[in-house]
Amino acid sequence: MESPPRSLRDDLRRVLLSPQAATRLDVRGRTDAGVLVPLYVDAGELHGVFTRRREDLRRHPGEISFPGGRIDEEDVDLRATAVREAEEEIGLPAGAIEIVGALQPTTTLGTGYAVYPFVGLIEPGHTWKLSEREVAEVLELPLRALLAGYGRRRFVRRGLPIRTDTYVVGDHLIWGATARILGDLFDRIEPLLEA
Repeated sequence: MESPPRSLRDDLRRVLLSPQAATRLDVRGRTDAGVLVPLYVDAGELHGVFTRRREDLRRHPGEISFPGGRIDEEDVDLRATAVREAEEEIGLPAGAIEIVGALQPTTTLGTGYAVYPFVGLIEPGHTWKLSEREVAEVLELPLRALLAGYGRRRFVRRGLPIRTDTYVVGDHLIWGATARILGDLFDRIEPLLEA
């Protein structure tokens, strides 16, 4: 397995928010949630790990997102929530994640979550164990391909027309809070992708 270069860790820590600073930021939302933005290097290229949610879920059915969910009483903080949820949803053990920073929190407009994203480096080549209740599939997408697939698109969601930032790779459409999280990530790391 290919370990992320030390310089990448340092570069990410330099451009990302600290987890402590991010959790002090206030964002509208009735329920706090933590998500993990898992990144790994494979063949010299940075990839992100996403989930496609099951179609029969009540909230955000079929959408592509990062592993995560609402904070539980036993979680010491939102970073712990993100790590716990990643293990529950895709079988990524806490010991396999190196948190290197955080991103600007955002809200889910329809469901009222205040989403706090934490960026973690992992090794490539994981065998995913999907939560049968929540996750339809795991997607491992190169960040350069996601950036190239950026566009403002108009589509209809639940009968309402919306125009929003999106990222498309193949037939995978990312929009909403996940697209906003990606936008913040790309604003911070785009020079690293060009290196």
